Amino acid sequence: MSLNSLHQSFFSRMNSIFLLVKFKPMTVEKYLQILFSIGSRYYLVAGAYFLIFYVLFKKGLSNKKIQAAYPKLNDYLREIGYSLGTIILFAAVPIFIVQNPAVRPYTTLYDRMDGLGWAYYWFAYLLMFLMHDTYFYWAHRIMHHPSIFKWVHKVHHLSTNPSPWAAYAFHPLESIVETGIFVLFVFTIPVHQSHIYLFFFFSIIYNAYGHLGWELYPAGFSKSWIGKWINTSVSHNQHHKYFKGNYGLYLLFWDRVMGTLREDYDTAFEKVKQKQ
Repeated sequence: MSLNSLHQSFFSRMNSIFLLVKFKPMTVEKYLQILFSIGSRYYLVAGAYFLIFYVLFKKGLSNKKIQAAYPKLNDYLREIGYSLGTIILFAAVPIFIVQNPAVRPYTTLYDRMDGLGWAYYWFAYLLMFLMHDTYFYWAHRIMHHPSIFKWVHKVHHLSTNPSPWAAYAFHPLESIVETGIFVLFVFTIPVHQSHIYLFFFFSIIYNAYGHLGWELYPAGFSKSWIGKWINTSVSHNQHHKYFKGNYGLYLLFWDRVMGTLREDYDTAFEKVKQKQ
């Protein structure tokens, strides 16, 4: 095949890809709506945490912080900046899938909330929760491989003493990996649009809590019959501080099963609670 033919084939394929989404005013408007939705929940949730713990009640809560020191202004700005980039990428994925007439018919999205019955509707949240936790754990482990970490995940770990703003502070490539769970949802299990909105709203609440810098669960929680399986702010703070271990998002199930939970986790948890 000649070089000219290769060029024609390449541009023909690229043109086909870009034609999948026709950027009409309606599409742009929908993208901006999704962008606003994702951005507002991030800035409202992370901002609320920040306002309460880092501004309004900072004086009374300082002695209870997981790490005594506070991030610098540049740390906050870096986290917010990278998070903005993540939000821009997050908003693009639904446009290429949900709003794409060439792709949407192949998704598992359904229209009526009660279309598959209310029992399934509520069960789907549990399924999404377990799928996301599993996806995150293994993707996270892979991104800690030395050949990948320094190029991608290192950006997130610039926050060795994270704030809530770090929740979405990803390298663009990591942001794309993170969007994979959305793709997995809409191509593998029946989901309603409300599943997507409510689930990811819960997700950012828990994600920002994991980066909060304070522990909200009570003393003894990490050793309780249910608490030992649930991820905490102390656990994820250790991950940011030491870079190894405690890879879970919502749960510690995979960390315990795979032996990646730090041995000093329970001690660190109780040490933090003693300050409170």
